[in-house]
Amino acid sequence: MQRKIVFATGNAGKVKEVQAILADLGMEVLTMKEAGIKIDIEENGSTYEENALIKARAVAACTDAIVMADDSGLEIDYLGGEPGVFSARYMGEDTSYRIKNNHLIQRLAGVPDEKRTARFVCAIAAVLPNGEELTTRGIVEGLIGYEEAGENGFGYDPIFYLPEFGRTTAQLSAEEKNQISHRGRALELMKEQLRARG
Repeated sequence: MQRKIVFATGNAGKVKEVQAILADLGMEVLTMKEAGIKIDIEENGSTYEENALIKARAVAACTDAIVMADDSGLEIDYLGGEPGVFSARYMGEDTSYRIKNNHLIQRLAGVPDEKRTARFVCAIAAVLPNGEELTTRGIVEGLIGYEEAGENGFGYDPIFYLPEFGRTTAQLSAEEKNQISHRGRALELMKEQLRARG
């Protein structure tokens, strides 16, 4: 099997996570930029899996490596599952996560702990050189905190509180986060599928 994986993202924080989780596959994990692929991809799917496949297929057309892509989001039950599949584009793509996070905290003002339930969902899609397509999904349950906390992680991590750890995902070490994160879980499942194919 091809020994290279191109991960369809420009997000440096995400690539670090992915490289750490996939390290034991013994494959080189490259960003699109490192692979010399410059394309704009419009994510217009209605599910995480659809968006991940849109990205993976677009990049796979430019390389003979294994291509992986993810789409992930934060689903807040009290807000009817928002921001969900629109998490990255919520309040506009160029809006900082500090603004997004504070906006969500304000929308939950006065909402008690038991109604602040939320989850991170991640779908991973892979397109293999033979055209085969694989998808996996990982989920981690938690609560929305009352303020941002933690400097690790990125995106919505500072407001996503894990009761069993007593911390947000932005307060976990990279190793802790990779073991329990939605992306980590989806990538572990994907590793099993790739290993099964030799």
